[in-house]
Amino acid sequence: MTHTQYDSFLALADKNRREILMLLTKEKSSINTLADAFEISRPAVSKHIKVLVDTGFINIEERGRERLCSLNAKGFEEVQSWIGHFEKYWTQHLSSLDELLKKREKKSEDGK
Repeated sequence: MTHTQYDSFLALADKNRREILMLLTKEKSSINTLADAFEISRPAVSKHIKVLVDTGFINIEERGRERLCSLNAKGFEEVQSWIGHFEKYWTQHLSSLDELLKKREKKSEDGK
């Protein structure tokens, strides 16, 4: 059996998977409850949930016959790290721009 390896960004590329994650920010939900929120088949929702489990975005907890899905913070670490890199980049560049603008303003005031 072939196992498709997903990375975090590929998992987030699908709007249905992003919506599943958004729904889980409200509360833990069973797979059936999540499936009821979509106009796609239950097997399709189950496949999306499997991708989210495989990439670490969600956990599934067995409670009797019910399987409850919940968010897993670890799954978001790769995305947060990647975004953090660019946040640092833009913060540094905006800080440099702010310094440049302040220097120009000071020169303009001194020149008057």
